[in-house]
Amino acid sequence: MKTPLRFVILFISFAFLGTSCKKTTTTNDPPALTTNDVVLDVTSTTAQSGGTITTIGSSAITANGVCYSSSNKTPTISDLKTTDPIISTSYSYTSNITGLNPSTTYYLRAYATNAYGTSYGSVVTFSTTATSSTIAGAVTTFAGSAASGYADGLGAAAQFSNPIGMAIDAQGNIYVSDSFNNRIRKIAPDGTVTTVAGNGTAGLTPDGPAADAEFYGPQGLAVDAQGNIFVADFGNNVIRKISTTGTVSTFAGNGIAGYVDGAATVAEFNGPAGLAFDKTGNLYVADNNNNMIRKITSAGVVSRVAGTKTPGYVNGTVNTTTGFYTSFRAPNGLVVDASGNIFVADLGNSAIRQITSAGLVTTIAGGPGQTSLLGSPAALAMDASGNFFITDESGRIVELTSGKILYDLAGTANVAGFADGTGTVARFNTPQGICVDASGNIFVSDFNNNRIRKVVIVAVNNQSSN
Repeated sequence: MKTPLRFVILFISFAFLGTSCKKTTTTNDPPALTTNDVVLDVTSTTAQSGGTITTIGSSAITANGVCYSSSNKTPTISDLKTTDPIISTSYSYTSNITGLNPSTTYYLRAYATNAYGTSYGSVVTFSTTATSSTIAGAVTTFAGSAASGYADGLGAAAQFSNPIGMAIDAQGNIYVSDSFNNRIRKIAPDGTVTTVAGNGTAGLTPDGPAADAEFYGPQGLAVDAQGNIFVADFGNNVIRKISTTGTVSTFAGNGIAGYVDGAATVAEFNGPAGLAFDKTGNLYVADNNNNMIRKITSAGVVSRVAGTKTPGYVNGTVNTTTGFYTSFRAPNGLVVDASGNIFVADLGNSAIRQITSAGLVTTIAGGPGQTSLLGSPAALAMDASGNFFITDESGRIVELTSGKILYDLAGTANVAGFADGTGTVARFNTPQGICVDASGNIFVSDFNNNRIRKVVIVAVNNQSSN
């Protein structure tokens, strides 16, 4: 509909009055930026960092990079610095740092300069290694083959059809959600694959024997202290339990896609994905399509921990009184540490988020402005030392150390394929689930390759690792 002429004339008149009577004001704003919250691929003499310019300020950027020092805890451009290609708009940049000293702690922050001054991001700390070597992942195929199908057997004799979720028990047995086969599989430490539950039919059967059970695109898995297996039955919008006696039952959810808290039989989920237990027996759910993290007590009572149905990226303290729940975007994977902190693979935000026991949500790595760091994190696992291992479904496996150093262990972002090998020689095709055993071996469900891969961390010469 056209705008009436009288409103156009009236608007022009007010616009003229506004510009002719109002004094012109100018601003002299320097840039605004953040420092990348992790440091990448640290060796004895090199590292990689960078920043994200959120606002260029009142004039064009004339310089940007990172500044760093081993003695000044708030480094400036008067200290050592990189000079990176100038960013003309609000964007991220990467800084390659060379000439560092071995076994040295450095303080680093991003900087950007325009005609009105230099601004800095927050300070991050990292330590160089003692030797020139770095780490990489040596990748082999643990079970499965290129053929999509269903077969139990040893190693390559077994067949999967798009495996997703993974969990590991205290004896080193690995459980896999064989999603397109609608079955839950078990891989013994020697690589022998058997079927735990599911008859291959997509559906939702009543409680009963594991061999007769139906699932619908199962995803996340978790094993409790008694050895019971819990399944995020994604397509059925429920959480299932496989008891140690071989009975499958619905633990929470009524099969309706929605959002309802409360008793297990009335609770509703929408595409539950990741699962993780805390040490007291509470089960946490990454409720993917609801963009929430949910909690199920041992008695089956469901409640919201964080997030809101509207996808977003908001950190802060959850407050159930004011209704401030923070926000996530398609959370997909979970792990809970010994202190009760929940860590979330926030797939849609390219971030790893933390929810403390007090309800504070923060970002520990990545974020919408740093998508190159983690890509599309589908799942994460934690070892006994507090290091995270993350599947980036764009094609790589990443380690985030407890000291917030990020290493690309194996594969290459945005490159799909299949190859065993070390570092970037290896290829994955949409890696999904991940778990780590007591010896530090990493296992990955390689979704479109229909295989379970094994990744062993090895030391390599830095010049040949990438």
